[in-house]
Amino acid sequence: MLEELIAAGFGGQGVLSMGMTLAYAGMIENKEISWMPSYGPEMRGGTANCITILSDNKISSPIITFFDSAIILNQPSMDKFESRIKPGGVLIYESTNIIEPTKRTDIEVFGIRAAEEAVNMKNSKILNMIMLGAYLERKPVVKIVSIIEALKKVLPERYHNLLPINKLALEKGAELIEKEMVSMGEAF
Repeated sequence: MLEELIAAGFGGQGVLSMGMTLAYAGMIENKEISWMPSYGPEMRGGTANCITILSDNKISSPIITFFDSAIILNQPSMDKFESRIKPGGVLIYESTNIIEPTKRTDIEVFGIRAAEEAVNMKNSKILNMIMLGAYLERKPVVKIVSIIEALKKVLPERYHNLLPINKLALEKGAELIEKEMVSMGEAF
């Protein structure tokens, strides 16, 4: 197994922590991992992205140009990265923040209303976990239980009271993409 993922959005949307959590979950499952963040000097509100690689074998380089999958949270990131998804890859995007989704037909494309669902769940900060849950439902590269264990390492202890809402967010994301797959008539 080799999965090369780009996650991208605005600073403050939890893009980097989403990738880091996925990387920690990979370590928990004894996978080889690489996590490489990138962000502008503005931080919150500027663009941010990270490359997370999970593999059963040694990873030759953390620097890659084309990706198996992408989780995209804003329009500038869509414009920058949608062309860099490998044919046959998966693109999951936050559909309330993106005006012009990709028109590519050689990849699987899923629009998830994660921002809307996060508001419905009364915590806008779980948008990233909703998106991660959707991704893991489509590409189960690690188990949800490993993500929860990873969150215990990523989140400072004073935020461990948020673990239950994060678990619910992961489950909501899985439910949303499942509905999307069914409505597309796809059998994955």
